[in-house]
Amino acid sequence: MSHAPQSVPATHPSGLRPIAKHVLLSAALTVVVLAVSWVLAGRIFWLPVLGFVLGSGAVAVLLWRHWSGSHLGAANALTLMRLALAALMLLPIARPDLTQGATGWAIFALALMTLALDGLDGPLARRSGLAGPWGARFDMEVDAVFGLLLALVVWRSGAAGVWVLLLGGMRYLFVLASFALPWLAQPLPQRFRRKLVCVLQIGALVVMLAPLVTPPLSQWIALVALGLLTWSFALDVIWLARRK
Repeated sequence: MSHAPQSVPATHPSGLRPIAKHVLLSAALTVVVLAVSWVLAGRIFWLPVLGFVLGSGAVAVLLWRHWSGSHLGAANALTLMRLALAALMLLPIARPDLTQGATGWAIFALALMTLALDGLDGPLARRSGLAGPWGARFDMEVDAVFGLLLALVVWRSGAAGVWVLLLGGMRYLFVLASFALPWLAQPLPQRFRRKLVCVLQIGALVVMLAPLVTPPLSQWIALVALGLLTWSFALDVIWLARRK
């Protein structure tokens, strides 16, 4: 579900070509985000556009500083597309009324598409020979942002209480805790369990966007997903605690 960047040292500059492609693709995706937001909201809505531009700008800086490939690669382009789709979730956060009726199904379809595309960037990266830590981190951060935005949409739509933000924000709480407890920042071994729970977490949040999924069903789905996520994080914390 995730892909990685090149294994070349991160200090080697990438040059202008990947940056130029990133900027051109970002410009095209910005127009798409604006157009989709306009169609869904019935007027020009700038928040998703602003969110994507900020995210894309941060990625451009990181590309310049750490990417050492000669080209951007299809996998990174796909991950950038998923970032644009994730930014569209800012629309129902600001306008929770859009989660109902036809626009609600459209938002559900966009979220489902974002989740489905997540399984393609890894194989693309491996096929192009650009698999490595940078792309894997890019993919992971887009997943994390997408999960948090989905949780905010679920909360704003009334499908679950404010506690559902834990389902989208637990990773960020873990990162914050690592500043106070540095041993939490140590690398973890690869585990299929972690990837599976991540898919179930995002999948549960996407399901809760469907207009037909309402309380109490949506609340039970969120509780089960939160329980699985808490269990997975607890296993990692215990593993790290035993090795500090």
